[in-house]
Amino acid sequence: MNSRPAKIPILTSIAKLTGRYDAWLCDIWGVMHNGLTVFPSAADACLNFIGKGGKVVLISNAPRPWQSVQKQFDGFGVPHTIYHAIVTSGDVTRSLIRAQADKPVFHLGPARDRPIFEELDIRFVGPEEAGIFVCTGLYDDTRESPADYEEQLSRLQARGLPMICANPDLMVERGSKLVYCAGSLAAAYEQLGGTVHYAGKPYLPIYEMALDKLAELRGEPLPRERVLAIGDGLRTDMAGAAAAGLDALFVASGLHVDGHKAVDGLAEDAVARLFAESETLPVAATARLSW
Repeated sequence: MNSRPAKIPILTSIAKLTGRYDAWLCDIWGVMHNGLTVFPSAADACLNFIGKGGKVVLISNAPRPWQSVQKQFDGFGVPHTIYHAIVTSGDVTRSLIRAQADKPVFHLGPARDRPIFEELDIRFVGPEEAGIFVCTGLYDDTRESPADYEEQLSRLQARGLPMICANPDLMVERGSKLVYCAGSLAAAYEQLGGTVHYAGKPYLPIYEMALDKLAELRGEPLPRERVLAIGDGLRTDMAGAAAAGLDALFVASGLHVDGHKAVDGLAEDAVARLFAESETLPVAATARLSW
């Protein structure tokens, strides 16, 4: 990412950047789809980049292993040919759980996230017996908010129980709505004085895992200046890219920019305001990922 005081270029096509990079680490939710609908222009951009020899690793804060995310993509009708690999915060979470395999686990999150525990030797217990607890999200993110968990989180904090947060996102778009994620509960837990171990963006382990995957795909490590991180989250994708020493492209989803205003164009002053307090800037911004 560029240091200040550079101006952030507004692009309508990522093709203008492709000569500078050999690989993309591309966010999924907000860039490739909104939880309900795939963005055809994003899939087309990945396909074109791969056609020119580029490598695409999808990098997601989904609190599930990559195989589960791939199944969701399959359900959307997204072909495997538009990416080479998927790395998720669920994959990082699994490594954190393995490191404490002797401790009984309390899972806070919906049943749909249970694939994160598959094939791990885990004893599930209630919150009063747990040695660690893994938070993958709210039980019902269609109607609940972090306020609904204040009493439960207070009891867990009183026990000094560390949380593994499987998705550092505070909120994501689902269709036209914003819903709370595990990161919002982790933030509330920290405010209570609890200890949180984060998997996923913006923390380095997920980037190291993704870069290792790129090295495996290419047969050799890739210099970081040849890798472009693409995402729509300021505190996750943009901050994570900066921490990992990667250039970034900001995609203006409804997470930070009104979706209706971002459809056909992106105002330069709106982007400038978003990054007014940032120490580093993305190399460019765009209303949507497109070729």
